[in-house]
This record gives sequence, structure tokens and C-alpha cells, in this order.
Amino acid sequence: MTKALLIIDVQKAILDGAGTAERQPVLDRALDAVVGRLHDLEQRARKAGVPVIVVQHDDQGDHRLAKGQPGWELRPEIAPLPGEALVHKTACDAFYETNLQDELQKRGITHLVIGGCMTQYCVDTTTRRAVTMGYDVTLVGDGHMTGDKGALTYDQIIAHHNMLLNGFDAGSKTVSLQKAAEIAF
Repeated sequence: MTKALLIIDVQKAILDGAGTAERQPVLDRALDAVVGRLHDLEQRARKAGVPVIVVQHDDQGDHRLAKGQPGWELRPEIAPLPGEALVHKTACDAFYETNLQDELQKRGITHLVIGGCMTQYCVDTTTRRAVTMGYDVTLVGDGHMTGDKGALTYDQIIAHHNMLLNGFDAGSKTVSLQKAAEIAF
């Protein structure tokens, strides 16, 4: 099994406007904690010689992640190093019309460790797609983040997706849930 760490959409404006005025600081603090855990995972992966692949969402117009705008930029804590793969996407699925599959095949990857943003969109969609494409996935249970949505708070959404995705399978490939500190490379 050859692992890679896949970090999705950890961009400067990823949670802008994702909560009410009183909730936004809570979301921002939670995102900072997730980014810290992902940064630690990156460091451990690099030390172990495990490939790190960063995904960046490219939107357009006046979207908070419009390509080239300050909010589109990656958080510096997780930015790829020279020689590491940076995959640009325009949909929730990091495989859809991107070079992600080529990057994984080129490196002989069979197992993805996935974290990032947004839980119910890009993290969920990419995780499910990876399994159906033949990859085992370790979802970093405390390494993905989203904003509040309707009556649900970010932590409820994360808990719900952790429960749904843990054990999701396609044939012999499956998703397992682990906390960042428990993941070994």
C-alpha cells in the first residue's frame, strides 16, 4: 500500500460568510485548529517520504474563491512545497476534469489520507469518488471543516459525515476514520 496525503481546498476565504456574525469567530477558530492538524500531518508525511497533494478550488466572478483573488490563495500553513503536486479543480469532486488521477497513478498511490474543506461538498464527494475509483481512504476525522448550514452547526455536519463515511465501501475498497494524531505514515 502506497499512501498519499490529499488536502482539499484549504484556502484563505473558504469559510468567509459561512456563519452568522456571532458564529463566524467560532468557525474561524475551528478552521485554524483543523489547519494546524493538517499542517502537522503534512510535516509527518513529508518526513516519511509520503507524497503530499494539495487541491485548490478555482471559481470565477465574485465568488469568494475566484481564481486570482486574495481569498482564493491557499492557507500558507498547507501550501505545497516545490515539486509537490497542486491540483486545480472547478467542481466538488477533485477527480472531475483534473489531473488528480494522473498524479496518483504516477506515484503508484493506492491509499489516500484525506482532509480539508468543505466537509459536505468537496471532502465527501472526493472521498466517495476515491473509493469507487479503487483507492482505500483514511478520512482525517478531525481534519476537515465546513461552515454552519441552515439549522446545522459545522460540528454537527462534521459528525454526521464522519458517521456516514466511516466504513463506506465499494468492493474491497473502504473508508476508515482516524484522528490526525493517530495516523501513521
